[in-house]
Amino acid sequence: MDKYLKKAMEYHDKGYNCAQAVLCAFEDKTDLGHDVLFKLAEGFGSGMGNRKNTCGALSGAVMLAGLARSSGDCNVLTKKETYNLVSEIADIFESKCHAFDCCDIKGLATGVPTASCSECIKVAVEAVARVLYAE
Repeated sequence: MDKYLKKAMEYHDKGYNCAQAVLCAFEDKTDLGHDVLFKLAEGFGSGMGNRKNTCGALSGAVMLAGLARSSGDCNVLTKKETYNLVSEIADIFESKCHAFDCCDIKGLATGVPTASCSECIKVAVEAVARVLYAE
């Protein structure tokens, strides 16, 4: 898990948004290349297009759940398993970051942030490593 956290933080320090940092850190667990993962996650930064909605780190984790578990076929019933994994990741994320939305996490309405972007990335990476890859 440490290698994924290190990669994610390095990517974020280079300017990757939170979704890109989380998704690209787990590149070796997907069958997609770095460029595809980077492009796929680009619009999810700053709470989806800078709208301060769902945290990008959490969005990256959710994308990884689909990549890890979906059969890629509508006739196979992997949705339920994927949804359960996403729910578990979201529970971990909410318990540590105290919200799902970037606006709430950054405390834009209250003036009291609940976590930093780095903390959100760390929590998302740890949740993915534990829930999806048993690390």
